[in-house]
Amino acid sequence: MLESGGGVNMLYRMSTVQEIETAIRDLPVPDQWDLAKRLRERLGEAWDRQIEADAAAGRLDHLVAEVEADIKAGRTKPLNEVLDDA
Repeated sequence: MLESGGGVNMLYRMSTVQEIETAIRDLPVPDQWDLAKRLRERLGEAWDRQIEADAAAGRLDHLVAEVEADIKAGRTKPLNEVLDDA
């Protein structure tokens, strides 16, 4: 975090979650919303990369096999029926 004080920029590092949470609480609310949006985007991208890596490594193959078995056995509903029930 860069902070300006008396014409001198000081760089310091927050090393604990508690320090980061305190700094976030001190932000103006619009900046807190902006940070939340950025974090959601970053976490979403990380999740996508993890799913892609898991799929490429075959770690999701058992789930695909389970779904295929459910479809073959008729244990599924069309998506529009599921959404209409919600």
